[in-house]
Amino acid sequence: MIKITEILAKYVADLHYGLLPPEVPERARHLAIDLIGSIVRAGKEADSTPSLLGMIKALGLDAPGQCTVFGSSRNYIPATAALLNGALGHSLDFDDTHADSSLHPSAPVVPAAYAAAEMVGASGKELLAAIVAGYEVCCRLGNALDPTAHYARGFHPTATAGTFGAAAAAGKLLGLDAAGIASAFGVAGSQAAGSLQFLVNGAWNKRYQVGAAAMNGLIAATLAKEGFVGAADAIEGKHGFLVGYTDDPLPERAVADLGTVYETMNIGMKPYPACRYTHAAVDGLLKLRRENGWSAADILSVDIGLHKNGIVLTGAPLQAKRRPRSVVEGQFSMPFAAAVALYKGSFGWDDYALLGNPDVEAIAARIDVRRDELLEGLRHPFGANIAVHTASGTMERTIADPSGEPGTFPQMSEIETKFMTLSRPVLGNRASSLFSLLDHIDAAGDIRHVEAEL
Repeated sequence: MIKITEILAKYVADLHYGLLPPEVPERARHLAIDLIGSIVRAGKEADSTPSLLGMIKALGLDAPGQCTVFGSSRNYIPATAALLNGALGHSLDFDDTHADSSLHPSAPVVPAAYAAAEMVGASGKELLAAIVAGYEVCCRLGNALDPTAHYARGFHPTATAGTFGAAAAAGKLLGLDAAGIASAFGVAGSQAAGSLQFLVNGAWNKRYQVGAAAMNGLIAATLAKEGFVGAADAIEGKHGFLVGYTDDPLPERAVADLGTVYETMNIGMKPYPACRYTHAAVDGLLKLRRENGWSAADILSVDIGLHKNGIVLTGAPLQAKRRPRSVVEGQFSMPFAAAVALYKGSFGWDDYALLGNPDVEAIAARIDVRRDELLEGLRHPFGANIAVHTASGTMERTIADPSGEPGTFPQMSEIETKFMTLSRPVLGNRASSLFSLLDHIDAAGDIRHVEAEL
């Protein structure tokens, strides 16, 4: 049996900024900036935000504290800040993705890390190293779960594996040794939860359960810091994570090339605010529309082939997916994303105002989505095969990977544009100051001084 819990705990405890190739913490910084842009916008506009804040107030969790919720004018206690930043960061479905594990690493990891860093006054470099540790843990555990098998059981890997990533990041900043990190993992194993049942009615569970993963990871690490004894062998044990959460565990993937291959560098950034399984098709449709000068009226029908995971999330049942009525339903609708792209020639957060638009729905009614077995058995599951039928003929395209993956990772100017597009409507001119502070966070001697400037 591979002692995954012990190996990952030692890796996290021993990891230091100075041991990392420079491109790795740089990538972590870029990904954190990207997530924070989503946090800021969602705090103002996500439909689930008022109920989240209402719950926090009703339970007395809104007490003043030392931890930042980005875009908010007030600070919160650490657990609340981790919960809110995590839930808000995932609310737009605009946060980063790791293709092999089919999860969103930053939403659970960065909020837990930032809260822990503010608890102890960590430096910016210590924060970035902890974020890398969290990314490595959750992405590797997602790989070991086998996302197809994990999805088939009805689990949401961002929330399940993400709880372990959050515990790793927070535990690193709280100064836990390998035994302490392992104990935090033991607690995380009892807290890792996330269900796909939200797909049935476009519920807000998906957002909350990712925020809960950030909070629970922070709690797990703090319990370990205070001497709490967590379960041993939490990942590989008889009743551990890989036994309980998948029918087809691949334990070797959790530790393969650990310390030499950085899964952090395999995280992609989203160009569209929707499930990543929709992105390759949207890329292809936008490109064809530009190249051919089509208007929506020129499109007779569209066929889209996706990996079976994409069908589970965005393509079935097809009739319902063609007529989403809530933002969550739209975020998980391949027909809606494709229809908006063909209707507008673009797709951004503000386009959810088109939900229920008759012209968009008329296009969506002409879009078929099917499982394409040619996309299975490949390393990455996010590709698409599309065929667009017009009066002048049919055009077909295969898009192996959506834009924003590591091979086409955005330039800094593109990251800044996305951040400013999301944050400026909320923060105004302060958005530029926040971006500059975050872009230089590795120079901070005490992260709390950065918070004071926000």
